[in-house]
Order: sequence, then C-alpha cells, then structure tokens
Amino acid sequence: MDIVAKLLQGISLVPAIVAGIEKLFAGRPGIEKKNAAVSFLGTALSLGDAVMSRQIVDEAKFKLGLEEIVTGVVDCLNASAWAKTVTPSNATIAPQPSA
Repeated sequence: MDIVAKLLQGISLVPAIVAGIEKLFAGRPGIEKKNAAVSFLGTALSLGDAVMSRQIVDEAKFKLGLEEIVTGVVDCLNASAWAKTVTPSNATIAPQPSA
C-alpha cells in the first residue's frame, strides 16, 4: 500500500488510539501516554516496513510528525465535550505567583 494511503488510514485511527491509551494509562504522565500512542500508531502504519522499503527516508522526522498529529488530536479532544469535567481528584494545582 502506498505510504500516503497508509498514513491517511492511520490518521483516521488516532482518536480511537488516544481514547484507548487514555483508559489504559489513566493516572500516568502525558508523555508516557503520547509515547504509547505514537508507538501504537507506528505499529499500525507498519513503520518499520516502510523504513526498510525506503518509503520513509527520515524516520526521526516522520515520528516527530506522528507526535504532532497525536498532540493535535489530544488538544482537539480536550477542547471538546469528550474531555472530563475537572474534579478535585484529577485537578492540577498550578503554582501561584509570588506576591
């Protein structure tokens, strides 16, 4: 399959991947969730095969692009009704500015 077709197919899976990773990695830092999502997406796209067949010539840059896609999807989901309501148990305390 052409890499562009594979990429478009993989991108369509990102919301489901992110939701699944969120459930599996609940309570873990965001970077671990992001790394897991990128790894899963890379596997779904057969990234290793694409690199070996030279359809992807810069693996590091391609992975960076996948990270940006995952981050963008997370940003969109967090800005939507999908996001959980903040409760005292999952609230993040921001540092207060010094007076």
